[in-house]
Amino acid sequence: MDHYLDGEPQGLGSLPLFHFLSHPTRQVSPGKKPPLLLLLHGIGGSEYDLFGLAPYLDPRLLVLSLRAPVLLRPDSYAWFEVNFAGEGPIIHPEQAEASRLSLIDFIERAPAAYGADPSEVYLFGFSQGAIISLAVTLTRPDLLAGVVAASGRLLPELFKDDSPLSGHLACDEELSDFPLMVVHGCFDQVLTIEYGRAIQDHFTWLPAALTYREYDMAHTISDDALDDIGAWLSARLDGD
Repeated sequence: MDHYLDGEPQGLGSLPLFHFLSHPTRQVSPGKKPPLLLLLHGIGGSEYDLFGLAPYLDPRLLVLSLRAPVLLRPDSYAWFEVNFAGEGPIIHPEQAEASRLSLIDFIERAPAAYGADPSEVYLFGFSQGAIISLAVTLTRPDLLAGVVAASGRLLPELFKDDSPLSGHLACDEELSDFPLMVVHGCFDQVLTIEYGRAIQDHFTWLPAALTYREYDMAHTISDDALDDIGAWLSARLDGD
């Protein structure tokens, strides 16, 4: 079956986020449900942005490309609003927390809605999509089988007592051997390479199974990065 667009407002039934669907093109073992991959775009994007990557990823994956819930302008969405100031990005923490909860709700409901395996749910986020993916990784790793974070950063608000995002961090043991791939461009001028290295430093102190790669690219996903991401996802499905 070919990959195709099948956007459903609110998904099937009560799923909280608009999304596009790409069916698997290769069956998993008989009697087994397909693994589920959720694609999360960056600020100002939409469900179209990463959907074109689906045919280049493992054909066993059932892929849903999500639209973030915050409308910035027509056809432009975000997981939360952000301003770039001299001291770094300043976010709307209430929106970020609402998006974190909406994504968790989606992760919990989507496998049943699409007949996917709830024990094999993966996230692949770019830029702000990577940021919110890492927020879910650090708070609800039990819901996920692995995460790819491309050109993102950690939210310091997750660790501040006075932030709506605080108080939800999983304990270190819950992240034991958690599969995480972080990729970042050395020439990224939106979220500089220092943000990627800060993610690496943070997870080096945690028991997660971190794969960290840097590429000669800007704020994008290069062909080399996509090849490595695809291989990493396939290895997870193969039980490596």
